[in-house]
Amino acid sequence: MGSSPLRTQERNTWQWLQGILRLQGSVIPNILPRVLACGFLGFVVSILYRQGYQVSYPFADVIPSIVLGLLLVFRTNTAYDRYWEGRKIWGNLMDTNRNIARQIWVFVEEKSPQDHVHKVMVLRLVIAMAIALKLKLRGQPINEEIQELLPDHQFQKLQVANHPPLEIAFWINDYLNQQARRGCLGTYELTSISALLAKQVESMGACDRILKTPLPLAYAIHLRQLLTIYCMLLPFQWVSKWELLTGPMVGLLSFTLLGIEEIGLEIENPFGTDPNDLPLDAICKLMGRDIEDTIVLNPTPCHWLHPSSNLDLPQPEPAPRF
Repeated sequence: MGSSPLRTQERNTWQWLQGILRLQGSVIPNILPRVLACGFLGFVVSILYRQGYQVSYPFADVIPSIVLGLLLVFRTNTAYDRYWEGRKIWGNLMDTNRNIARQIWVFVEEKSPQDHVHKVMVLRLVIAMAIALKLKLRGQPINEEIQELLPDHQFQKLQVANHPPLEIAFWINDYLNQQARRGCLGTYELTSISALLAKQVESMGACDRILKTPLPLAYAIHLRQLLTIYCMLLPFQWVSKWELLTGPMVGLLSFTLLGIEEIGLEIENPFGTDPNDLPLDAICKLMGRDIEDTIVLNPTPCHWLHPSSNLDLPQPEPAPRF
């Protein structure tokens, strides 16, 4: 039975109210001290104006609103472009990792039960490569997320590696070359999987480009200076019109302008751990579950062509985190 229209409307209204009052993920905690300072200045100016002091000045043309608006829009659009580019990169990275895992699982021939075990280890290297990239982008060390996916000797090597995800890509490539020399992987299949690995390395470089190329510092400083001057001049411009309401009105406009500028700062680096950053933890977990699901499939092509064949290959335990 579906919900009644009235119940659905009440639920939507409640969710809307929760969204308005929610502090986690919003920029209010970051900008609140500045908003209160601007509002307090407006309150002081309004008190002086009521006491007869000449504090009303026409500052409307000092910093034209349209200029400030265009600067804010450019700042926000630039930051969102970086955020969206990061999301596209990680979307492509997910698809490519799935294809790498699928092709390794299907194309690499198993001549012994040990080959199956090695293949499973390589598929978990694919998972570890994404997790290592996430940790590198966040400036975090190699941790237990990867430790449970790798043998101890590989985990120890990653801990001292300069670029852990690239190191893992080398290991996968070495495995593919070994299988090709053993006759377990054809030349065409080797070329196909190697091209996918090259795409992953390109994705790593694209993430580094976003991370290490922030918005020019001079632009960010100049915009912040203009915002501060504009908000500090507002009370002297508005006091003759709003009088005792000058403080709340200045605080409201300051909240709007400073909030937009802070949102751009929040999403400029999309790889962090803030609520507004990309959900890289969830993406890596989803990728891990998909590859672990691939591992339980029977990879031998002849089994599909000959359903009567009865292959009894050892099936490894799933990784504990997925």
